[in-house]
Amino acid sequence: MQRPREAEAGSSETAVTVREAGSSLRERVVRISHRSFLEDQKDEGRTILCERLADALRTAERDEEKPYYLKVNYVYSRPDVSGKEKLERSVEEDLMKVSSGKSIEEIAKEATPQVSVLGIGGAGCNIVSWIKEKEVSGARIFAVHSDAQHLSVTRADRKVLLGYNVCRGLGCGGFPEKGTRAAEESAGEIQKITAGSGLVFVTAGLGGGTGTGATPVISKIARETGALTLGVVTTPFKVERARLAKAKDGLKKLVDASDAVVVIDNNRLREVAGNLPLGKAFAVANELIAMFIKSIAETVAIPSLMNVDLADLKAMMTGSGICAIGFGEGTGDTKVRDAVEKALDTQLLDTGDVRKAKGALVLIEGGDDMTLEDVNRAGELVIERIAPSAKVSWGARVNSAIQDGMHATVVLAGIDSPFLVKNLQP
Repeated sequence: MQRPREAEAGSSETAVTVREAGSSLRERVVRISHRSFLEDQKDEGRTILCERLADALRTAERDEEKPYYLKVNYVYSRPDVSGKEKLERSVEEDLMKVSSGKSIEEIAKEATPQVSVLGIGGAGCNIVSWIKEKEVSGARIFAVHSDAQHLSVTRADRKVLLGYNVCRGLGCGGFPEKGTRAAEESAGEIQKITAGSGLVFVTAGLGGGTGTGATPVISKIARETGALTLGVVTTPFKVERARLAKAKDGLKKLVDASDAVVVIDNNRLREVAGNLPLGKAFAVANELIAMFIKSIAETVAIPSLMNVDLADLKAMMTGSGICAIGFGEGTGDTKVRDAVEKALDTQLLDTGDVRKAKGALVLIEGGDDMTLEDVNRAGELVIERIAPSAKVSWGARVNSAIQDGMHATVVLAGIDSPFLVKNLQP
């Protein structure tokens, strides 16, 4: 944008960018000149200015029938007028009040997306209990199940019993079609708890009754409210032949009902926790899913050094289909390379050729010693491994508890996994 000329003495000029909401590509500049305003700095002068700017906003919206927002870029005045930066901030705050009737702080609070996490079925409830223990900031935790007994011992902000008339609180007995009917019966309750959410996670274990049958129905309801809806599911071991067939069918339906689905293959868990006792191995799976959801939810809801906002996440994940996820850690001089390469090489789903991924989401967490070069290098390492046309977004957060180390989470979006074709067979 060309810098506006300096206004003549005795007058001032405000350059305002009028930009299409949600876009950084379409913008135009509105310049409004006014006299004597900055010289006496009277409140009525500022009010008149802001009213003019608000009128410009409404004109832009009316002419082009699109939502716009205004940004005060510069306030110019005579060189002898002091306090220009302070006055510029004041004008912008007053503009927000005039055009919306609210302060910047109020608008910022409203603009923070509401994140909801729904654990569905037995495995889903176990996962949200784990997430609840981790105290995810900015997220509401819901346990959703057709088994009243299991639901009673689950930790969550709110619990929803699915399909009482269908299941009588006894669960679905491993029948996905029963889980589907139970979710359909409770559709009104699901719509209530997801209403107003900007981001909804639905997490479950596929292969059983409630999780497999209810999760696609619940995901569709959440998506229809306008929320970005991400599934996070586990699939059975190869030896579980009957559950594999159900999981394959449930996964297809979930992909159709969600914006994207992150899949964790229990068979790949052997690479992470193969030598642990069974209970601890599944605890690792819960921990990994909890880490992912916590990381995404807090990155979206809480400002950080390099933020991934909801718009970034939507651009990356909408229509991505199947996604894979990997985690890595590194310490010392090679912490960046070690963390990122481990996250790429130990994806918890067989991804085949990672160069076919349509996008990548990279989340970096490091200690107080993490540098800009560390974060930039992490992004470069991912870009080197995937297709040049793939979209890449990354965020970075500082965690003072990490000493001389780095944690990396890499989500590969829109992957073509051989696992889905070869292994999910009846």
